[in-house]
Amino acid sequence: MNNAQPGILAPIPRHARYLTFSLKQGAQPQEAVKALASAADGEACVVGLGALLLFAMQKEIKGLRPFPHHRGEGFEVPSTPAALWCWLRGEDRGDIVLRGRAIEKVLVPAFETTSVIDAFRHGRGLDLTGYEDGTENPKGKKAVAAAIVNDQRPGFGGASFVAVQQWIHDLDKFAAMPRKQQDNTVGRRRSDNEELGNAPESAHVKRTAQESFTPEAFVVRRSMPWVDAGREGLVFTAFGRSPDAFEALLKRMVGAEDGIVDALFTFTRPVSGAFFWCPPVRKGRLDLRAIGL
Repeated sequence: MNNAQPGILAPIPRHARYLTFSLKQGAQPQEAVKALASAADGEACVVGLGALLLFAMQKEIKGLRPFPHHRGEGFEVPSTPAALWCWLRGEDRGDIVLRGRAIEKVLVPAFETTSVIDAFRHGRGLDLTGYEDGTENPKGKKAVAAAIVNDQRPGFGGASFVAVQQWIHDLDKFAAMPRKQQDNTVGRRRSDNEELGNAPESAHVKRTAQESFTPEAFVVRRSMPWVDAGREGLVFTAFGRSPDAFEALLKRMVGAEDGIVDALFTFTRPVSGAFFWCPPVRKGRLDLRAIGL
């Protein structure tokens, strides 16, 4: 799908910055959004538009909806809607900082920056716990089928939906677990990344086995570790041709169907959650024809 934002299916970069924006009260965002469409190429900067922004512009994208909120014993999955999301990607952190500043200036007439998260690639693509993230990602044509909208209408085909959550890890708590308990929490051996056939039903791998759903719930994960003063965790990022697959995975994680809660919640928790629609690209810029821009 050559009109998808290239950064969606590209390998994880060395560095990244996630920018989240809210709309200024009374702002008319159309001109700022059109300026962003010219400034973002979809590769060095992947862009997602939130339902709040589309509502303010009296536009609608079928499938884009509020992020689900779940709460249960020992866990909460918050819903924190936002107007706009930018994922800045690259190999040089300084370059990303400067590009982020430029994008904020483009958007400042209508938007306020509400969150800035700096992230990085750890090893071959590891979470800070040392376990590999995204092992079951589909590849090649299967990744395209899972993540990219197949639609012949101008401005629709090549789009994607993304679920974004910031998770905060308690790495001291995780480190205090015996190695076997750590492996059972994830459902894989950290030493060789092999899946554990006898892992408990609460193991994350068992909770989120994408092929075990009907229909299958495949997403393309592009998550990255983050750290700031005194905190660290994972920015979970999952692209899909609709939000349906992610919602199915999340429902099973929180035990909505069988009461078994994902063991990840024993040491980590999400503090944000939002869906965004990622428009396709056309001639090196975002293609906003689906919303009339």
